[in-house]
Amino acid sequence: MESGKTTKGAGGRKGAGERKKSVTKSVKAGLQFPVGRISRFLKKGQYAKRTGSGAPIYLAAVLEYLAAEVLILVFCNIDLIPKIELQVLELAGNAARDNKKTRINPRHVLLAVRNDEELGKLLAGVTIANGGVLPNINPVLLPKKSAVDAEKTPKSPKSTKASKSPKKA
Repeated sequence: MESGKTTKGAGGRKGAGERKKSVTKSVKAGLQFPVGRISRFLKKGQYAKRTGSGAPIYLAAVLEYLAAEVLILVFCNIDLIPKIELQVLELAGNAARDNKKTRINPRHVLLAVRNDEELGKLLAGVTIANGGVLPNINPVLLPKKSAVDAEKTPKSPKSTKASKSPKKA
């Protein structure tokens, strides 16, 4: 018989120690809202003795849909702009991705709204709490183009070849 020794991975698992990255229920369902957290709240709230496995997924999908619709309705007055579908959630998600974040915060919403021409006009007088301001530096304050100018103009008077005074004999 062989010795029967097997290598154990992290946490007492048998195997080489390589572990697959866990995939959340939200990712499997293709949702942004947290399915696991909603499941925990359903259990903790004791709304029923038992909860089905699909209930938190369905509830997360409904909540995500409602959140997207509320954002669209809040930022789009139907009387003023009848045929423009504003996708604030998508624009804010893009701003979050540009900043290498996975969660949308008020700063991302502000960047999305102010960088979009139509949304900027619609929400010109609106202040978004904790949004900050758009990054903007007045061109007068920026340093002048030194790379091109430096090549054309000499840096010091010594760089020009001047004739030396003759040595006295």
